[in-house]
Amino acid sequence: MTSRNLRDSRLRLVRPRPTATARRAVTNRRTRPAPRPPEGTPPTAELAGQARGVLADAVRIARWAAAHHAEGSAAERERAAADLRLTPGQVHAGWDRARLAGLVELHGGTARPGWRLNAWDRDDTVVLRGWVALFDAWSLVHPAPADVAPAAVAEVVEAVPQVLSLLQLSAGPVLLPVLLDLLQQRVAELREERCEVPYGPEPAPADVAAAALAEPPEAVLPALLDWALEGLAAVGALTLGDGHATLTPLGNWAVWVKLEQICVAAQSPAGHIEQSAEEMLRGCARLSPGPARAEYRAWLAARTVSSAVTELVAAARGEDALLRGLAFEALRVVGAAAEADVRAAAGEPSLRPYALLWLAEHEGGDPEHAAEVLTREEATWLWVDTAAAVADHGESALLVRHLDSAVQGTVPALLDEIRAVGHPRTVQVLVALAAAHPDPALAKAVRRAAFQVHTGGA
Repeated sequence: MTSRNLRDSRLRLVRPRPTATARRAVTNRRTRPAPRPPEGTPPTAELAGQARGVLADAVRIARWAAAHHAEGSAAERERAAADLRLTPGQVHAGWDRARLAGLVELHGGTARPGWRLNAWDRDDTVVLRGWVALFDAWSLVHPAPADVAPAAVAEVVEAVPQVLSLLQLSAGPVLLPVLLDLLQQRVAELREERCEVPYGPEPAPADVAAAALAEPPEAVLPALLDWALEGLAAVGALTLGDGHATLTPLGNWAVWVKLEQICVAAQSPAGHIEQSAEEMLRGCARLSPGPARAEYRAWLAARTVSSAVTELVAAARGEDALLRGLAFEALRVVGAAAEADVRAAAGEPSLRPYALLWLAEHEGGDPEHAAEVLTREEATWLWVDTAAAVADHGESALLVRHLDSAVQGTVPALLDEIRAVGHPRTVQVLVALAAAHPDPALAKAVRRAAFQVHTGGA
């Protein structure tokens, strides 16, 4: 190829798929057969029907709010109550459920239909995911007693999965004293796990007294157990009888799903559930997208949403571009709860392209066209970042094929814009591409561009 041919050479214009390209950089993949739910679990369509029943009012309110561009004000709740023939209290509760289940989203204070609402009538899987989001937020649906210390409430919320596991294993009604005994044991374990040996000067007597008052008395736990069971019943996860509680088929299925997620992570070679976000993402890099999402869900299930999102964003800020893409894949699994952090991340140049793509898909955009939200410079920066992931983790042939995803029409135009965006890995990417490409003229041009960037030339 002559230099003239190089100037005229065209790149195939394809939509960039950075995460998919980076993931293909790691070629050794593992797959697992999908686990089957316990015998007697209703089929998906039946479970989805039950979930639709639980969220029926929330769906009506979400559709009303989206149609009227509502903001959730008291006046609008009065209007909705009149239009839908519900009480203002029912509208308020349904509005909260709609937001927690991802049925409605607020953009600039105005309600828009969430992507789940758009698929509600036709996709059972979407319905079940929406209900699970509500199930995960049970403690927000049913407010805790106002006279109980927040620390005590937090301990019970953290201990509830153990209670749910017992209900699921029992496959039938469980007496409240049995559940209370388990709750007390789990809370005691949590306090013991947090116990630290003090170093430094002895605390003042006043501090010791304040700490003692902060410790919730055992007498509070029965009331908090009642609160937790009522909250879970409010989202359709269990039913309460005379002195006992029983999981509904929907609740039984949800607990099984979460236990499976934890077991899958615990059985993985890297032991992802115990690891940091960075180590978990590195362990998931060799998985295909489906199993990787299962690993993300299991890792997330073992943490609070806020701490998990903070860890994932921190991992995305690291130097490994492959982990940056995978971190935003995991944030897609988190969903709406990660939106505020992702919007904040859009202000950081290294995370901005990933954050903009995440937001575009989260707001209902077609993933195939999400890249259209990026400017030319942002798309070029993302191309270099993905190329860095491929260069670090993949084969030279894949790096050469990565040229096809560039938004520029020719190689010279691509090189000019790569030099302009100032990605910190530009030189390494260009050197790796020059070494990998079989065309001598193109490789020479790429090496020249790498030299110019390295020396600060034009």
